[in-house]
Amino acid sequence: MTPDAPHILVVDDDERLRALLNRFLSENGFRVSAAADAAEARAVMEGLTPDLMVLDVMMPGEDGVSLTRAMRSGEAPGGDVPVLMLTAMGDAEDRIGGLESGADDYLAKPFEPRELLLRIRTILRRMSPVEAVPAPRSEVLELRFGDFRFDMRQNILWRSEADEETTVRLTEAELSLLRCFAEVPGEIMGREDLVERGAVNGGERTVDVQITRLRRKIEPDLKYPRFLQTVRGRGYVFRPDS
Repeated sequence: MTPDAPHILVVDDDERLRALLNRFLSENGFRVSAAADAAEARAVMEGLTPDLMVLDVMMPGEDGVSLTRAMRSGEAPGGDVPVLMLTAMGDAEDRIGGLESGADDYLAKPFEPRELLLRIRTILRRMSPVEAVPAPRSEVLELRFGDFRFDMRQNILWRSEADEETTVRLTEAELSLLRCFAEVPGEIMGREDLVERGAVNGGERTVDVQITRLRRKIEPDLKYPRFLQTVRGRGYVFRPDS
């Protein structure tokens, strides 16, 4: 294992599962830290910033959804740390609750370890500005809208502030959604279209949740979206030049 290997923080009150994940992830090239609950996870993140957190939802004391929400709001350390939630509750409402709190992905227990590994690597790849990705089918490599510049080759959203550019943190789901719209600006896409294209993993309600989350990152006024607009009865459209 190299010193620059991605660092995963596993947070789960099940001691046996923590040990299994520690061994499995270590064997696959990751550095691993573990915490038994949210309080311990907060303490760990006071001293280090992991590259990704694998977080159980149902834990004694503060649950995973509350911890994620606190991280995203700045009330807990690790605000920019990607979160992959693990839970025995796999229905749609629970998945939506996790996504609304700011999680990047959601995996129901019991799960196949290889799927967990795939999802971790996918999140890390999309969060990394270093690894280039293939050009989208439109061959457009950069899209500008308002104060934003979306580098579609490196999957980075930049925002201009006071003559400087800063990166905007997007979750894996938000990034997938933005890429899908950016590849076809001006094209109206319904909820089913977005699911079929792989922009959203879930049903129609999940699409609306992810649209709202992305708007919070790019829209000056959520009540009157300028770029990601609703087309009543048809779906959504991305208008970068509005």
